[in-house]
Amino acid sequence: MPGNPRNGRPYRRLCDAQRALGLPCWWCGKVIRYDITGPLAGRHRDAFTLDHAVPLSRGGDLLDPANARSAHRRCNSARGNRTDPARQPVRASRRW
Repeated sequence: MPGNPRNGRPYRRLCDAQRALGLPCWWCGKVIRYDITGPLAGRHRDAFTLDHAVPLSRGGDLLDPANARSAHRRCNSARGNRTDPARQPVRASRRW
């Protein structure tokens, strides 16, 4: 039984190449904190994550560089499996 493909060398190589570009978040357009690495990167909302333009659940390729995008962890999680970055979720104010 094969392991998680996101733990493999090709996926890590793709993440490193995308991180080296130093691009802003493709979802919100703001600067990504590329300096956050290690275990803290898995919890910090402004840390870099590799996002996929065509989500894997909709047939996107895990290792295709043309499908790879730089994103904040919070943006990647909030986006879910939507494909259109222009349709950002409407965030309601808590002050009603």
